[in-house]
This record gives sequence, C-alpha cells and structure tokens, in this order.
Amino acid sequence: MPLDPSAVGVEGTPSERSWTQKDTLLYALGVGCGVDELRFSTEKNQLVLPTFAVIAGMGGIPFDKIGKFNFAMLVHGEQAIEVHGAIPPSGKVINKGRVSGIYDKGKGALVVMECESRDAATGELRFKNRMGAFIRGEGGFGGERGPAGPAFEIPNRKPDHELSYDTRPDQALIYRLSGDMNPLHSDPELAKSVGFPKPILHGLCTYGFTGRALLAGLCGNDPARFRSMEGRFSKPVYPGDALTVKMWVDGQSALFQTVTQNGDVVLDQGRFGFTG
Repeated sequence: MPLDPSAVGVEGTPSERSWTQKDTLLYALGVGCGVDELRFSTEKNQLVLPTFAVIAGMGGIPFDKIGKFNFAMLVHGEQAIEVHGAIPPSGKVINKGRVSGIYDKGKGALVVMECESRDAATGELRFKNRMGAFIRGEGGFGGERGPAGPAFEIPNRKPDHELSYDTRPDQALIYRLSGDMNPLHSDPELAKSVGFPKPILHGLCTYGFTGRALLAGLCGNDPARFRSMEGRFSKPVYPGDALTVKMWVDGQSALFQTVTQNGDVVLDQGRFGFTG
C-alpha cells in the first residue's frame, strides 16, 4: 500500500525518553563544541544546547501509520523546534507525536510530523518538534500540495551577525553516537551507491551547528533566551566543510541562512525567535 493521506491527525503511542549528563555532553561535542565552549562540553556549571531538543523530543512519531514506503527514499526536508526554558543536563520527558500533514509534491510526498514533549514528573511542556520528511517517488496521489507558508526574503543589507565554524572530517562519526546510526553518514561504499562521493553530514548536525551560532550571536550563549528555530535543508554538507551562519535581526526575531565555504546555501528559510 502507498502512503495513506487519511492518516493525517493520527497520533503515535506516547513514549518515554530520558537522558543523562553524558548524553548532553556528547551531543555538544557532536555539533562542534570544544575547549572554547566548556560550559556546554564539560560538566562544570554545565549548560545544554537548546537544539538537543531534536534528540530528546522526537519519540512517539507514527511513521508506521502512514502506509508503506521505502525508507531509503526519505530525505529530511525541514525542522522546527520550540523550547520552553533551558533544558536540564539530565531529565525525562513523555513524547507524543502526530501526523500533521501529508502533501502531494508531484515527484514525491511531504510528510509533516509534530511532537510535543512534557516533563515526565510534572507534565510541564519542555519542547516541541516539527519535522518535514520528503519521500521521493510517493507523490502523484492527487492530494493537496500544502500551504505555501510566509514569504522568505533576505533583507537587502549585510547580515547583522555572522559566525563561522569548521566541521571536523570525523564530525559525522561523533554526531551519530547521539542516535542516528544511518550508514549514509559513515559508510563510503553505501554513500557512493546512492550518488554521493562520500558520506554526508547529518542534516540535524548542521542544524545543531547553526543553533550554536544563533545562541552565541543573538542570545549571549544563554539557553534561557532561545525560543524557536526553523529551517529547510537545501543541500548536503560533507564532514570537513566550513559553515557560516548569516543572521538578519528584526527585534526579537531573526532570519538566517547557513552556507558552506563554497557559498552553497545548506540550511535555508531560517527563522529564529529569542528574548532580550
């Protein structure tokens, strides 16, 4: 059976997700923190990167309820998070996911999943995730194309802030230890078999590097000021690439793009919300 558009609104089984101080430290290393950001990469007065929400908050997603498809044809298209307060170094949440949209994009389908994460002890909302998965070859079923969304237009001026980071040649090997063991990011032979010259970096690793830049550039590295972040993955990143995050600020929100050393935009249509 192909994708089932009637699955929109279906909820997954709530799942518990706990994490330890080691998990949050490993995540920080996986997205490039090191000796210059010891508050994130060591346990002394430890702070947690807000983008850790993509690791702790994506359980209970009902991919098994949307029909059958080839997971090898799935590409992570977009990701959004809302963070309600600083994430503790260790904790436990209950994740509840739902199918929020299945859209016909012609050559493929866009499946949008949302997940809400609440503190397991208090029921307090910790964070929300929304991810869009583009599944090649599953379009053409006659469904809606989906909302266009607000127009994204970079201001006609230089970025207000710009930060650059180098990724390591082994960056994907570190990041995958946070949970995404897809061999596309580690196996050279498999990467070549699907059209890449070598393993690519996880999209959510690029997302984490970008979140670091936004946190440093616009929040003074204070996770409590970080509110929301969304963006669309537009091109692959290879371990060893340099990433530059360009930010245009308007009050307590900003637009951003992440580009490589070659000028390729790899994370596009970025929107960020923060407090003063």
